[in-house]
Order: sequence, then structure tokens, then C-alpha cells
Amino acid sequence: MSGSTGGLEDVGIPGQVFLRDALTSCTDPLKAIESFQMENGILLPSLRPMLPLLDLHDVRRLDFHNSVLEELREKLLSQINEIGQKEPKERDKKLKELLAKSFPVIRVKSLRPVVMCILRNTPHIDEKYLKVLVRDQELYNDTDTEVKRQIWKDNQSLFGDEVSPLLSQYIREKEKVLFDHENLNSLFFSPSPKIRRQGEVVQKLANMVGNSVRLYDMVLQFLRTLFLRTRNVHYCTLRAELLMALHDLEVQDIISVDPCHKFTWCLDACIREKNVDIKRSRELQGFLDSIKRGQEQVLGDLSMTLCDPYAVNFLATSAMKILTHLINNDSMPRENTILILLLRMLALGLSAWQMIDSQEFREPKLDSQVVTKFLPALMSLMVDDQVRSLNSKLPPDERESAITIIEHSGPPPDACQAYVQESSVASILAMYYTLHCARTKDRVGLMRVLGTLANCENDRAFEDPFLHSLVSLLINNPDEFSAEDYCTVIFDEFFFAGIARENVTRHLLKLLWYVHAKLPTNRLETLVKAVHPTSQHNTDVHLLYESLQAKLEALQNDNPDDGFAKAEDFESPLMSVPTPAPLA
Repeated sequence: MSGSTGGLEDVGIPGQVFLRDALTSCTDPLKAIESFQMENGILLPSLRPMLPLLDLHDVRRLDFHNSVLEELREKLLSQINEIGQKEPKERDKKLKELLAKSFPVIRVKSLRPVVMCILRNTPHIDEKYLKVLVRDQELYNDTDTEVKRQIWKDNQSLFGDEVSPLLSQYIREKEKVLFDHENLNSLFFSPSPKIRRQGEVVQKLANMVGNSVRLYDMVLQFLRTLFLRTRNVHYCTLRAELLMALHDLEVQDIISVDPCHKFTWCLDACIREKNVDIKRSRELQGFLDSIKRGQEQVLGDLSMTLCDPYAVNFLATSAMKILTHLINNDSMPRENTILILLLRMLALGLSAWQMIDSQEFREPKLDSQVVTKFLPALMSLMVDDQVRSLNSKLPPDERESAITIIEHSGPPPDACQAYVQESSVASILAMYYTLHCARTKDRVGLMRVLGTLANCENDRAFEDPFLHSLVSLLINNPDEFSAEDYCTVIFDEFFFAGIARENVTRHLLKLLWYVHAKLPTNRLETLVKAVHPTSQHNTDVHLLYESLQAKLEALQNDNPDDGFAKAEDFESPLMSVPTPAPLA
């Protein structure tokens, strides 16, 4: 065919090389070209009289031949795909013959789609063909995912090169939601599990894995290694989301061999429904209790599934609901089997990193005193909140109100503070109690407990999902920031305890973005100095700080007599935030 490039000679068809040799060795080039056209054009006698007519219409021979080629190629591709649907024995024999004949022309761009189609329909491609594809970057880039899977199975580093950018993109997307200071409608825990696993990265990974158990195992190994190296819990989320995406696609080859599938599926259903009923709790507990000796390594992957922030959020939120139910029914925590299971799963999830790091796959024993001492102390705080709330609705009686407030507003019990420092489970529950206080705008409840979180076991209160949720709730109650005692707890006792961490600075900047107009002048100045980024901070922190400075400068220009804006000037954080003017 005219316009074809190298590779044709390999299958006995004269191509560029033949034509070049003919032109350099002939005496009459025009005659040589005519002879080449006659011998290698479309050999249909009935067509020959038509060619001069095409010439008269200024249709170039190249265009004519290309149009015929495209038509024939589409028909051929359709036939190859039909062969690919036949019985394996007949299919494999025909495709093997076609591949042997056509592979030499794979570098001819116009014919490459045909060869690629044959490869795509071939379940087991000979190693010699795969080696050619790997060595030539252009061919590799043009190769379909179905074929690349066969290359990746025996080339982990190449597969890693393909997967790595996707994993980085996934982490960036999670962090964008956690740190985004302008979008309060896209809260981290809002999307359902089904929505989350429809995300681009999860779907791409599921497509890359296909039904290959080997590739799936490789992805899991990448996720374990990265989680171990970075302690980033979003890799745990991706582990669960990928498995459930393959579940949605009904990839039986994988979900039937992943020992975590049934547990993850059951937990996913609970998260989706925001509830653990008796039936599901028995299924989850039965799975945990059925791990036999010699299969303990399953606990490593299970702990990753439970370390996923969405799982932790669900377990902790469900535990808090049960504690409220126990208070209302005068029951004890140790009597509630579902609560004990939730705490057991929390303990397993929160120990994921240590378990994988040490390679000691044992379920951590839930400290019985967390149930018998810490939970009653936490419940006493919750009862205090209810008493104060009820008291505020009664007719005014100054003496009685004063007594009620004093009796139910003191420092948290010693057991609360002690276990928050020692126990990961107690820390998480105290953190979610704090979020409950912030959500219900319980000023006293929030101020009683937030300061103790600065001493959480393993600094858990300074992790992004919690700070994101806390800040999102605090900015919905901006008026409180005009009070110095409130600011003392929020900033001095809590945020300043973790200010050395870059992520804490970012969340604090987000909080200031919304509440700066309510802060007393001296307090605002102190905070602006405290969040001033250093050369160690990344670009995003510097940009947000500069934007905040511009916002403060604009506010100062609008209110030259005030250190901070009047209440009526304050914009609700739920309204759209305009882009700040650049610094002069």
C-alpha cells in the first residue's frame, strides 16, 4: 500500500526499502513507479478502468488506497473480535496463526490496530511477542490494557511505574478535600462508599488489575509498603475501595480468593447504612473469631481495612450512639455486645501500622478498663451535657442554675484524662465526643474536653480527618470566638500544642480564614504570627497564608477604626467565598 512504512518486507510485501532500491538502480524512474503501482495496487481487473477517472477528479491514489485500507481494516477487526468470542480451542488456534503472520507488520502504523486487536483477543500471548512490546516504548504505549496485564504479571517494576502516578493522584485528591479552605459543602466523610469507589483512580486500578490475582496482589503489596513507609491512612482506604470496586464488577477470580472480602463487604454495607444491626454484628464477629492458627496474617489486611478513616469514623460514631442509648436506658457499657465488638474492631484498626511493621499478627487485647472505667467517665460527661441542656430550658432560677452549672461543668474525670493519654480506643472516643459537642454547639462540653485531646495517645487528635471535621464544625459557630476563654481552649490548649506539625498549621489557617472577623485584635495578631509559614512549609501553606493576609488587609481597609469586622460584616461560611485580592 502507498504510504506504508517498514515492516512489509518481513511478510514478503514490497515496501519502502524495495521501492528505494528499485528507484536507485533503474534507468527510467517513472516506468519503475508505474510498474510498482501495477504490481502492488489493488489487484482487481474491474477496478483498473476506474483509476484514471479518479485521477480526473483529483482523488490522489494515496487517499483512495487509504480509504480502501480503512474499510478493509474495520471489517478485519470485526472478524478478529468474532474469533475472540469462539470456543477456546478454535479461538486460540486461529489467533495464533493470525498473530504469527501479522506481527512482523506491527510497526506499520496503519496495520498496527489489526495486530493489537489479535493480541487483545489472545488470552496467553507468547513471551517472544511481549518482549518486543516492552522493548519499544511506542508499541508499549499503543498496547491495550488487556495485553499490558500479561506484560505486568512478570514485570513488577513496570507495573509499579504505571500504578505509582495513580496512587499519588489518589492521595492528592484526599488531601485536597481535607485541606480545601473554600469548599465547605464537600466534607471528607460525606460521600457514600458507592460514590467513593466510582472515583477515577479506583476505577482505573480496577481496570488495570482486571481479573488477575497476581496484579491484585501486587497492588496490595504496594499499598502495604506505602502505608508502612508513610503511615498515610488513605492507602488503607484505597485497599478497601479497590476490593469493593472489584466486588461491584463481580470479578470472582479475585473476590473469591481475598480472605478479607466477606468482612470488608459486610463492613461496607454497615457504613453505607450507617448502622450495625444484630445480624451484621454476628457476621463481623464470626469472621474475626474464625481466623485460625496459621492464618493470622489475614489480620494485617483486616487491620488496614479497619484503619481506613471512613471505617474509624463509622465505628466511633456508632459507639457514641450506643453510649447515648445506654445513658437513656440506665445500662452499662460492658453489657452491650455490639459496643464491645465496635471497640474490638477499633482497637484492631488503630494497631494496623504497628502490626504490619512488626509482622506480629495478633489481635490486640481490648483493655477491659476502657470499658469499665473510661466509658462510664465519658458517659458522666454526656450526662452533664444533658443536665445543662435541660436546665437551660427550665424557668429561670438563678441559685438553682448556678448550682447546676457548677456541678456539671468542672474538669473531666481523672479516668477520662488518663485513658485518653494511654489508649488509642479511648482517644478516638474522646475525639468523637468532642465533635458531638461542637456539632450541638455545646460550648461548655467542648471547652471541658478539647484541651485534654492535646495529650491523646500517639497524637491522634492532630490527624487530618479529625482536624478537618473539628474545624468544619467550629466555623459554623463563629460568634464564640469573640470570647477570650473560648479562644484560650481552642488555640492555646489545643491547636498550639500541635502547631509544630505542618498539617495542624494548615487546618488552623482554614479556621482563621472564616473566624478572623470575630477575633479580638490582640488574639488575631498572635495567631497570625503563630501560623506564619517557614521555608520548611510547602507551597500550599504559603499561598493560603498570603491569601489570608490579603483578606485581613482588605478587612482592615474597610474598617480602619476596628481591629476586626463588625458582626453584620461577617459572611456565613456556607456562602460562597470570593477569591481574595492579590497582595499589593
